[in-house]
Amino acid sequence: MPTRAYKVDLPAILRDPAGVFNSPRDVLDHPGLTHADRLAILQQWERDARGLSVAEEEGMAGGEESLLARVRAAIVQLEHGRRRPPKGPATKHG
Repeated sequence: MPTRAYKVDLPAILRDPAGVFNSPRDVLDHPGLTHADRLAILQQWERDARGLSVAEEEGMAGGEESLLARVRAAIVQLEHGRRRPPKGPATKHG
């Protein structure tokens, strides 16, 4: 199967990770990013989310995991070399 090249504009992504990715976990799944790219993006997103967390606290939003927590969870996954399983139906092998 041929490998598909993905064009990545890292400087643009670093300016606004949330404008490019729907969730921090999507960064982990992007095939065109290196480990270092993923870490840089998630660290920038963490800085951005930290700034927004004050507003979330003041708004007393509840019931939903904060963006900051999701970004930190993605960083932990990346640092431990774990990625979420691919999307799709589970199959049994027997």
